Amino acid sequence: QVQLVESGGGLVQAGGSLRLSCAASGRTFSSYAMGWFRQAPGKEREFVAAVSNSGGITDYADSVKGRFTISRDNSKNTVDLQMNNLKPEDTAVYYCKLGGTIWGQGTQVTISS
Repeated sequence: QVQLVESGGGLVQAGGSLRLSCAASGRTFSSYAMGWFRQAPGKEREFVAAVSNSGGITDYADSVKGRFTISRDNSKNTVDLQMNNLKPEDTAVYYCKLGGTIWGQGTQVTISS
């Protein structure tokens, strides 16, 4: 059973940067696409970014295009989310997802104005 553990969340001022990381256990990591999602208080969980199993294809929500970059390292079983020019509306719990069904526990990102 693959498990996902996110890290890197925190509190930063608007305009700042954070880098989230998701570490996966298990030997099947490189077989699956990976994604980042977020959930703000009182809102539904939403898609943020995704990367193909090889890392060659990425996709982003319109709200983060040009500011966030997703990447993965299959030799380390990690997927990162570099977040730049952060805005207060980026405040949420960020979750990584493996394939279609496996979620991490989430990491809190708070952006102050």
